[in-house]
Amino acid sequence: MRIEVTSGDITTIQADGIMVSLCEDSERLGIPTAAVVAVDSLLSGAIGALLDAKGFKGKPNEVTVLHTLGKLPARLVAVCGLGKQGEVTVDRVRDAAAEGCRALRKLGCRSIATTLLGAGTAGLDAATSARAISEGAGLGLYTFTRYKAPEGPDVEVVRIVVREPGDVTALDKSVRTGEILAETTNLARDMVNEPANYMTPSRMAQIAQDMASTYGLQATVLDRDDMVSLGMGALLGVAQGSAEPPKFIRLDYTAGDHTSTRTALIGKAITFDSGGISIKPSEGLAEMKDDMAGGASVIAAIVAIARLQVQANVTALVPATENLPGGRAYRPGDVLKSMSGKTIEIMSTDAEGRLVLADALSYAIRENMSPLVDIATLTGACRVALGTAYSGVFSNNEDVARRFMQAAVVAGEKMWRLPLADEYRELNKSLIADIKNTGNRYGGAITAALFVSEFAGSVPWLHVDIAGTSNSSKDSGVAVKGATGVPVRTLCEFVRAD
Repeated sequence: MRIEVTSGDITTIQADGIMVSLCEDSERLGIPTAAVVAVDSLLSGAIGALLDAKGFKGKPNEVTVLHTLGKLPARLVAVCGLGKQGEVTVDRVRDAAAEGCRALRKLGCRSIATTLLGAGTAGLDAATSARAISEGAGLGLYTFTRYKAPEGPDVEVVRIVVREPGDVTALDKSVRTGEILAETTNLARDMVNEPANYMTPSRMAQIAQDMASTYGLQATVLDRDDMVSLGMGALLGVAQGSAEPPKFIRLDYTAGDHTSTRTALIGKAITFDSGGISIKPSEGLAEMKDDMAGGASVIAAIVAIARLQVQANVTALVPATENLPGGRAYRPGDVLKSMSGKTIEIMSTDAEGRLVLADALSYAIRENMSPLVDIATLTGACRVALGTAYSGVFSNNEDVARRFMQAAVVAGEKMWRLPLADEYRELNKSLIADIKNTGNRYGGAITAALFVSEFAGSVPWLHVDIAGTSNSSKDSGVAVKGATGVPVRTLCEFVRAD
């Protein structure tokens, strides 16, 4: 799908469908944009009549599609709600673009044109609106159809229509930024939506190498023997029950000052998590192919960073393996020796993500990287605590946490800071090893984060638990059913803002 900026009049543009926006507190057509008034006039007052009849209220994510009956070149008009005028945000414009594009696609539209949703009376500047529309359209129209036939035609082009020809070039950079962020988020979605028999650790490594070749990254893939040499006993312990060989993937992007530190983006990549010997119940087990969402997100994020030519030095690290039961699988009660030298008593083999992160963090510290940001579908406890809308954030450094939370606001990905509570550290104490890999049933997201923090030490570190946000059960705004690609856009904004 292409996203273009073009000059012209939305009422005369050639497209299958067009989009305009209205706020919730519009008093009939007293305060909408000139474009809405012009479209309504050509439709003989149909939009105003819709408002009068309370058939459309302008609420966020609300869309009503009207047939033009030949009164406009476009066959359909999608009227998208933005909520109350004083509360319009970039997030609402993204979501409106996504909802409007999906509604028009369902009715067979291959080409869509849109005004600058949220600009003008709603107060957003043109560049902000253009980028939000680009992101929203790209994210909202995502589908995963590798293994089934598409349900209908794809949208081929979305055109953002502006009045002045000079605005086309001015807005192009914003549109390209939004397009790149959407495309790379969709790359992560593609990886997570793949079934585990295709998305193996070796396949993840191949995708990383392909991305490196395409976008000028340096790729390094460590095999089992390399991990043995490095002493990655925690990662190898998780991997030993599977016939699939583990991979430790490294992607380097270098565009900053040679004296600058290298930010590490670390993503948990359990390409299928059965729970190991501590096997999970069968209900929901098919969803455990998405336990590599953290790894997919950091691969996609560093691709976005490279495509946007961010001036920074960044490395993506992805410890990738399956977690399966078998004759060679690690067991509850075993003790593993991590790359850091710390010994770990295994209380549950279903607490494996923190083990692979432990060795990845130790590797990053050995390579003098800082800050360290790890992304993981780590705990069901975080999903219980925050639901499916918010990712949990933990950090040992206030400046890193502040910057990350600000980046999340810009990206429109919801995050919530949780405490790294020292009084809970004793729950991870072991009688026979330096640490055990689970605490008790209470505060599970916190004790998991505390475990991971032990391997970051004093290096600035931040942990994001995406167990609740990596997947969506429905289409809603920029989220589509299936993998979400969270937090690709936040990671990119975090590095850009450094």
